[in-house]
Amino acid sequence: MTIIKYILVGLVFLTLTNCKTEKNEYPLDKRYWDTEDYKDAILNLRFGYKDDEKKPTFDNPEQRIIVQKLTDEQNFKIVLKDNELGLKHRNDVATEFFKNWQNMHQVYQATDRKDKYIYDIEMLAVWQYGLSLQLDYFKLGNDQIKESADEPNSSRVKNNINSNIRTLISNYIIYLDEINEEKAFTEQGKSKLAEGIDEYFVQLIQLYPDANYSGMKKKAELMLKKSQSDKIKSSLTKLIELIDSKKKTEE
Repeated sequence: MTIIKYILVGLVFLTLTNCKTEKNEYPLDKRYWDTEDYKDAILNLRFGYKDDEKKPTFDNPEQRIIVQKLTDEQNFKIVLKDNELGLKHRNDVATEFFKNWQNMHQVYQATDRKDKYIYDIEMLAVWQYGLSLQLDYFKLGNDQIKESADEPNSSRVKNNINSNIRTLISNYIIYLDEINEEKAFTEQGKSKLAEGIDEYFVQLIQLYPDANYSGMKKKAELMLKKSQSDKIKSSLTKLIELIDSKKKTEE
């Protein structure tokens, strides 16, 4: 009985030692991370660091590759845009990536005692990864709705697709809520926030030019009045002008 006890103690010690060795290790040798890699990486980033321990950042030469891999859009695009793969398979993979991104969104949300974001650049990089992912995620979902429908052009199918597009637009509007926290960002962070509007909101409107963007325009107008950043205000102004130009085209 005593021998078994010592064996068990030894196994526990060995397990703890192995866990310690693997702490904060990531599959950096892989060209693309799959959904399982993301699950492991996100779990480690969220819970594998002490409160006073700095997480990987872009300005850390030794660890920037971790954030670069985490926010690399090619990780999901290599699968989701591969037309040789089945639509259902790609949609399933997109769903897993989306679930991972929802958890990933919690990694860099911390603020300091002055209510400033500690990781504003990294947080926005994760946000923008999600904006890009959602363009593919919702499109694949809508494509599958059409493919599996008896009548792809029926009003029911069109209503489902339009409902998904409205959800996508609403998700994008949530990004603009970050402007309410403008004081929490560094100047570099404000610039990156503006870049997200310039790049991904344009892609959204180009993908769905006929969608209703009145809610987005209203939000952009409110944030334009509130923002004190010239770069953010410039991006919001361009967004409003783009939405207006689509409306004029329809008329």
